[in-house]
Amino acid sequence: MHRIFLLSILVAGYAAAFAQDTIYFDKALTVNAPVRYGREALYMDELAYQLYNGSLKTPAENALFGNDDKGQPITWKSITADSIHRLRPAGGGGFGMRGRGPTYMYLTYNSPVAQVMLINIRGNAGFFLNGEAHMGDPYSSGWMYVPVQLKKGLNELYVRGTFITASLHKPVSALQLETTDATLPSLIPGATGRLQAAVVVFNNTAKDCNDASIVSKLNNKTVTTRLPVIPAMSMRKVSFEIETNEINDASNVCNLVLTKSSKITDTGSVKLDIPRAGEPYSSTFTSEIDGSLQYYAVNPQSGNDPKKGALFLSVHGAGVEAIGQARAYKAKDWGTLVAATNRRPRGFNWEDWGRLDALEVFELAKNKFKPDPWHIYLTGHSMGGHGTWFLGATYPDKWAAIAPCAGYPTLKGYGSADGLIPDSSADVKEQMLIRASNQSDVIKLATNYKPLGVYVFHGDADRTVSVNYARQMKKVLAEFHNDHSYYEYPGGEHWFGDQSVDWKPLFDFFKWHELPADSTISEIDFTTASPGISSSKNWAAILQQEHSLEYSRVQLKRNLQNATLTGSTQNVHVLSLALGTFKKGETVKITLDSLSTLEHQVASFVDTLFLEKQNGTWAKSKALSANQKNPARYGTFKDAFNHRMIFVYGTKGNKAENNWALTKARFDAETWYYRGNGAVDIISDKEFDQQKYAGRGVVLFGNATTNSVYNTLLNDCPIRIERNKITSGNNTWTGDNLAGYFVWPLKNSPLTSVAVIGGTGLKGMNAANANQYFAGASGFPDYMIYSLEMLHKGTSELKAVGFFNNEWGLPPEL
Repeated sequence: MHRIFLLSILVAGYAAAFAQDTIYFDKALTVNAPVRYGREALYMDELAYQLYNGSLKTPAENALFGNDDKGQPITWKSITADSIHRLRPAGGGGFGMRGRGPTYMYLTYNSPVAQVMLINIRGNAGFFLNGEAHMGDPYSSGWMYVPVQLKKGLNELYVRGTFITASLHKPVSALQLETTDATLPSLIPGATGRLQAAVVVFNNTAKDCNDASIVSKLNNKTVTTRLPVIPAMSMRKVSFEIETNEINDASNVCNLVLTKSSKITDTGSVKLDIPRAGEPYSSTFTSEIDGSLQYYAVNPQSGNDPKKGALFLSVHGAGVEAIGQARAYKAKDWGTLVAATNRRPRGFNWEDWGRLDALEVFELAKNKFKPDPWHIYLTGHSMGGHGTWFLGATYPDKWAAIAPCAGYPTLKGYGSADGLIPDSSADVKEQMLIRASNQSDVIKLATNYKPLGVYVFHGDADRTVSVNYARQMKKVLAEFHNDHSYYEYPGGEHWFGDQSVDWKPLFDFFKWHELPADSTISEIDFTTASPGISSSKNWAAILQQEHSLEYSRVQLKRNLQNATLTGSTQNVHVLSLALGTFKKGETVKITLDSLSTLEHQVASFVDTLFLEKQNGTWAKSKALSANQKNPARYGTFKDAFNHRMIFVYGTKGNKAENNWALTKARFDAETWYYRGNGAVDIISDKEFDQQKYAGRGVVLFGNATTNSVYNTLLNDCPIRIERNKITSGNNTWTGDNLAGYFVWPLKNSPLTSVAVIGGTGLKGMNAANANQYFAGASGFPDYMIYSLEMLHKGTSELKAVGFFNNEWGLPPEL
């Protein structure tokens, strides 16, 4: 083992190895091809459309690509990179948003031999290499290297981006370490035991690697960690253990050796932070979302007060690491500050899996630090200001007070590289897609802030997030809220030092607020767009809606003295009421929506009453079964990605169909890694075993003809995709150009779902390539069926789109 580590110190850094074998793309052709990618399932992409239907002509200087919506010709233009290899056409900007300059670049490379290379393209939303889709690096992070197989001769790239740097790099080895994008814990002096860290491993071969290990060595302590399968021609973020016994201000460099079948394939090292006592530190954990390693940062409570302290959950801005967020605060003598990660510095805008990350870290922090349960607070800056507005409105009974700093309330008003959420559409089917993003509209959820203290803080000279957003929310709050404070910092830009977040009056405001006990709450006013995201507040829960993902609201009053419960509901089908605060044996009278009064005798202090709206009146009901839609599994399409999902690609089709399924699974895994710092198991349908993968979400690539798992998991589903045909209830569409996304509950679990991504033939499968379902807050309903022509014509080519009913049946078609 010592011999292995002597070898490791002889290897130069990863960047140095790349520097000797780097090929830059210094010339390109650009075109302003029409595209539309946003925060909804609908997308349009004229270049991809032509690529998929075989009509795309090889680009040339001044060659005609097509015509714009005004009938004007669109032509290819040549550009040359600058001295540091940046390709940027005049008037460029953005990532393919309509009207913002060229949307695609065409690059070529003549390879002398067939070979594997690592491609790195900064500043692009995605690219096609010889027709195969790959994830880009829209935020120019720099560490996104993708293993690709080049063919001998001409290799063609279509890159969706405007300002890029593109290069090819010769791999160091067949199985290779990459430590630039590491997830690392802090080393706490005096602490003992094992910690977990994570780095990226490239498999630069055409075969899956299932016999790799990482050996870590820190201060003469070694640990060997067996790695999960690294899929062929892909990267995977893998976790490994580090032994930390006797760490006392010693060396913080951990050396790594990567082995395959016990033979060394690569070496490297990572440098861990050693904070002083009382300083902020990073702590890693295994996420229940996907089994990957994530981290959160802690700014520990100062002083020696034996009383339980408060807990402050802080959510960071775009491009900010959680540890940087924690370091922006001075330690508080009355509480611990914990900064979640959102999975990445940009991640998911604190929605979708960013929201789940915040909740996961919140629960870890409560279990670890045992805070005073009445003193829990939420704050954040910029994108984290949005996260504060969003999480505060979505989970209003978790916080005593919230404080958004320099934040925007909703993504409908504030865009990013992923595009905006549309406000409306005249098309009924597109309205259904937009409805799938309703949970992101903070303004519609604003009355949920009623029981919270709200401190709004914003610089009045902020040119990044306009102070008008704060003024907008001040106006909204003024209509109903009597416990909010508002301050504009004179001359304050987006960031004006640590006081941009660590503002004393803000924390003083927190001190004045406590979470009330459920027994003291006599009124509830709660709105949700989806019970699957947020279903309850204190003693009331919306379990099912009458119309999925339209807004649901309950306004309830509880009178313990008179044993009555009254109120009104909107878009609520099933409601639960916790009645344990009433006396045991007492008869409670419930009147909702001015309908007939129900009576219920309280059985115990944990008694819960279930009510269902039947034929326009409320009636007693039972707890929902796992076979019905319920808060644990409510849809939408994205729900299948929440519980350690596995990607299953089909192998029963023809060569082109099977190749699509594998490359699409790899593309989605690349995207999940880039956006979510995550890792996914990719297996073939031949490898799938229901017992082995029980309790995990499943994402199928292919159709009933090409993927043998399809019929096993979806035999009772009313939607069926097969070769040349899609059926949805009584509707049938035929042809090889149809595509579909849909979700369906897995019968062997009360939580997990299967998602299908597929098409009726190669054209339809390619039409399903866009994966903006990984964009934060993008709206995807339960199911969506469309044709390849949607990429060219738009909404008119949506065949069916919507939500299953509460029994997982199809509603009447639009």
